[in-house]
Amino acid sequence: MNRLKLHSVPLRCRSITTALAHPQRNRHYSSDFAHHAEPGSFATTLKSKTYPPGSKLINSRHFYQNTVLLDWVQKRKPRPVSLRQLAFFGRKLTAEKLVSSGDFVQQELPTRLAHRIREMQELPFGVVSNAHLCRVYEMYYNAFNQFRKFPRIRTLEDNDRFCLLLNKLLNEHLSIIPNLVIGAIECSMYQSIDSDKLDKFMSSILCSRISRRVIAEQHLSLTANYKNGTYNDGSSKDDPNYIGAVFLRCNAKEAVEASAVQASMLIQQLYPDARMPEIIIEGLTDTNFLYMKSHLDYILGEILRNSIEATVRHHEKTKGAADSPPPPILVSISNTAKTILIRISDQGGGIPSDILPHIWSFSKGPRSQYRLDNFKQVPTYAGISEEISSPVSGSGNHITSETTDFRGFEQFLHQAPTAATGNGSGLSSLASLSSRPPDLKLGMGLPLSRIYADYWDGHLDLHSLEGYGVDVFLRISRLGNQNEKLQLDKV
Repeated sequence: MNRLKLHSVPLRCRSITTALAHPQRNRHYSSDFAHHAEPGSFATTLKSKTYPPGSKLINSRHFYQNTVLLDWVQKRKPRPVSLRQLAFFGRKLTAEKLVSSGDFVQQELPTRLAHRIREMQELPFGVVSNAHLCRVYEMYYNAFNQFRKFPRIRTLEDNDRFCLLLNKLLNEHLSIIPNLVIGAIECSMYQSIDSDKLDKFMSSILCSRISRRVIAEQHLSLTANYKNGTYNDGSSKDDPNYIGAVFLRCNAKEAVEASAVQASMLIQQLYPDARMPEIIIEGLTDTNFLYMKSHLDYILGEILRNSIEATVRHHEKTKGAADSPPPPILVSISNTAKTILIRISDQGGGIPSDILPHIWSFSKGPRSQYRLDNFKQVPTYAGISEEISSPVSGSGNHITSETTDFRGFEQFLHQAPTAATGNGSGLSSLASLSSRPPDLKLGMGLPLSRIYADYWDGHLDLHSLEGYGVDVFLRISRLGNQNEKLQLDKV
């Protein structure tokens, strides 16, 4: 028994699932491991009995004994990429620079994917056997395989072919975030993993996703710019804060106004007869900074959706005169040499004390079941009648009667209008999430927004005064001043 405690997590999980696959032959093993495996993970694994049916990758041959993946992980380490390096490739763009960038991306992306796949293998087996997380695993592994098998980039023609693959995979992976979030909520409900470990995993895998997509979209932008001759004159070198093609100059006031308009329109659908609160913007409204616009729009959109809906709902409950307007939402903007500060203050009644401890967690605590039930009740989107589910739905955690389906959600992701993403596809999972129907509530907006804010050396926090309202504080770092420090190495 003491020797069992020294085994690595992958070996332990492999032994558990092997024992479960052959209960008679391995009866003496299964009871021993039951004492050492995490209670939630073993219970879920015991419930599933086997690997997810129909999965070509989560099985005894590929999942724990994949020598190709293990060899890649052991021999190749991700290379940190600084914002200054991104800026270098965008200045005085030449054919040699573009080919060099393409070759780097072709080698780097499978390495980063391999480490994430390995991280998923080390999770309790009951987590990865979840239908939605199983799908993420399979999408990651398929992308890893396609990248590693692609020839090295030596010519512009090679790069063009590689960009076709890159665009295809970026678009295919638009459903990664909703699959991750739904899988996380389901795993927390069935205690497959404790909430702290779940949040750590989600933060890790989402940060890695940010770095990969920035690297990929930056290269696609460079390729498009080279073909258009955009940077051949070297004009970008005149801007000392230039970072890269996917980082746009943002104005704080304009960003808040645009997000407020979209959020108000969405909440108006929920409360068609209600008056929307006025958004008052004060402070240093001419503040400009470089940032990933899709990230900024998502963060502000989620905050304002919450504030506007809370204000309208609280006003409906407490208003005196029938025609009285709801209290305004105050947005204050300030900045320093290194940061931009945005405070959003509402009078929406605050956050209930039993919910407040779980707002930054993907597990959602006591509201997990509510979130899943809410998602299932969202009607099929226009023009979509079939159920779009994961390749292993009905098999995985095998919670067939309660597993959440994605009824039309993927189609919605691919149809939603977006801000520029840099990949030329017009698709962005974040922009799609921001414009999702107002009755689609998963409680993922704040934890996702905090991860995106933290990634770029910023932060998101809030203070709630129950019965009155909430103050949300968003700190944004000036990325142009940290070109040498901030690295895309959170892999």
